[in-house]
Amino acid sequence: MSEAKISPPSTLSHVRVLDLSRVLAGPWASQLLADLGADVIKVERPGSGDDTRSWGPPYLHDAQGHETAESAYFLSTNRNKRSLTVDFTRSEGQAIVRELAARSDVVIENFKHGGLAPYGLDYASLREIKPDIVYCSITGFGQTGPYADRAGYDFLIQAMGGLMSVTGRANHEAGAGPMKVGVALTDVLTGLYASNAILAALAYRERTGIGQHIDLALFDVQVATLVNQASNYLVSGVAPVRLGNSHPNIVPYQDFPTADGNMIVAVGNDGQFRRLCIVAGQPALADDARFATNRDRVRHRDVLVPMLCDITRTRTTHEWVEALEAAGVPCGPINDLDAVFADPQAVARGLRVDLPHPAGSAPGVASPIRLSETPVQYRHAPPTLGQHTTEVLRDVLGYDASRIETLVGNKVV
Repeated sequence: MSEAKISPPSTLSHVRVLDLSRVLAGPWASQLLADLGADVIKVERPGSGDDTRSWGPPYLHDAQGHETAESAYFLSTNRNKRSLTVDFTRSEGQAIVRELAARSDVVIENFKHGGLAPYGLDYASLREIKPDIVYCSITGFGQTGPYADRAGYDFLIQAMGGLMSVTGRANHEAGAGPMKVGVALTDVLTGLYASNAILAALAYRERTGIGQHIDLALFDVQVATLVNQASNYLVSGVAPVRLGNSHPNIVPYQDFPTADGNMIVAVGNDGQFRRLCIVAGQPALADDARFATNRDRVRHRDVLVPMLCDITRTRTTHEWVEALEAAGVPCGPINDLDAVFADPQAVARGLRVDLPHPAGSAPGVASPIRLSETPVQYRHAPPTLGQHTTEVLRDVLGYDASRIETLVGNKVV
């Protein structure tokens, strides 16, 4: 007789999250909490749900090859959640959400500033029924300031928050001009900050019994994550400029052409630069006064980089990577996503996960969090719209079948 399989414990299995957010920043935060074991109840509009459900193609296909209503975008950020559809523009729907809030530890929302107050679902209202609630508001510009009422979108924030001023080819290069990052990075970073803030607030509540309101703005996050570029400006008073794939403080640290494509060389110290020169057959470059130290190389990058480009064009990417890796010089190919998921390292780390889905199977990217005692669990695929409505109303709120049937008939859920 085989023993029953026992699932490992989850870090946040004692936490319930009421997720009123949609699109990316809020759902990214709640998916992280869900991966760590939290019971995340995703509240969606009946009939349409989260906007990203329709952000396609591509859409998931079922086992027969037919296109479903589940967009790849939605699948990327809603794993391990339960979907409840409820119309909280109606009083009956508001009552349901308030009941759920009273039974939850965390609320996440990303409506415009003041957008939930008319429905009695803002922090001040929910705190009245759940004094220790941890309530996270994600907006474009925060709850205060002259832009508080403005809508905020990742692309807009990348521009206003300075990221696009340092992203893109340099002014003297072909194709010069500001460029956004290829993914909605500000949204993702905001989701990461939100989950950290929520965990901090929960830890504080465990010690004090006091909940709190978290005011998180995409604009603030974007400025904060400029990191060394912001610090360079604050220290020097000089606004950094676009350098393409070059680094403002380290040389050589960029893309280089090869005989069959391009590669990345990321030299982080003088020793690595010397080894690069030896592999390149130009050891004298490391002793050249213009290039001997990183300070010198930054000052003379316009001389050094063209010289290196002439050298790197003489071998294939594979040849360079093999030789430089053997010498301890950080480098690598520029992979497309087909190459990424086929990479032996990605395979070894299990970076692709496939979860059972009503359509058959839903592919996704594994969480990068590896905990030795409480590993991330992939409990279920991103939900179909309203998949868990009856389950949540019955099991969390204790509604009987008749009451649920009436709510469905009145199109409240």
